[in-house]
Amino acid sequence: MNVLNKIIRHKKNEISHLKLNYSTSQLESSLFFDRETISLKSKLKSSSSGIIAEHKRKSPSKDIINNKLKIQEVISGYQDAGVCGISVLTDFDFFGGTNDDLKIAREIFEGPILRKDFILDEFQILESKSLGADVILLIASVLSKQEIFKLSKLANELHLEVLAEIHNENELEKVMNPYIDLIGVNNRDLKIFKTDINISKKISKKIPSDFLKISESGIDNYNTVKDLRKYGFNGFLIGEYFMKTINPGLAASEFIKKIEL
Repeated sequence: MNVLNKIIRHKKNEISHLKLNYSTSQLESSLFFDRETISLKSKLKSSSSGIIAEHKRKSPSKDIINNKLKIQEVISGYQDAGVCGISVLTDFDFFGGTNDDLKIAREIFEGPILRKDFILDEFQILESKSLGADVILLIASVLSKQEIFKLSKLANELHLEVLAEIHNENELEKVMNPYIDLIGVNNRDLKIFKTDINISKKISKKIPSDFLKISESGIDNYNTVKDLRKYGFNGFLIGEYFMKTINPGLAASEFIKKIEL
């Protein structure tokens, strides 16, 4: 069994427990559920850097990246660095994240927040809204075209933006619907966790211009960002490169300054 299949099997069990422990009305009565969401798409369009900085403690491919820093330090640092948005991993078993991480981030960060998790069920979208997310992630490789449509439609109704993640050209057709706001090209193969920036370059021309394009994973050089801009990318999701340092906020700040030179 590859890593992705293992994650999805575990996530389905997690969703079952979530539904047993929480009701729709409980989620809808949360502190953040009725807040006005912030558009990541708009922020990226007006940004000179396009950086979406991620909080990630570990991953299946790298194991522990950084579990010593408090999330408050990381998010405050990203805020000071002037990133366009942040991505917060909420999967615990494989990435070391929690729902509380997102709630804490929401209290600190003034811009849009992407909830990074494996969303398979409509209940998770309600949960994302209740945690203070502005954007949800839908991964094409683990969802059918019909599931993507249904989930993205609900997100749209809740005023959440949708980042649809693809890994190859075959998955692009699955995410082409009016409720998708952003298309992210993940340069990491989720089956073997190998990264290749050329994946973004190869797929970029196939993505219609009405979708804002984001390149994800494997970005560790500001020149890579400048290069990917030539292929029509407006957003760049970076996690490990910042998180492996002792000061992710400072690393993000220095990275952004080099992009803007």
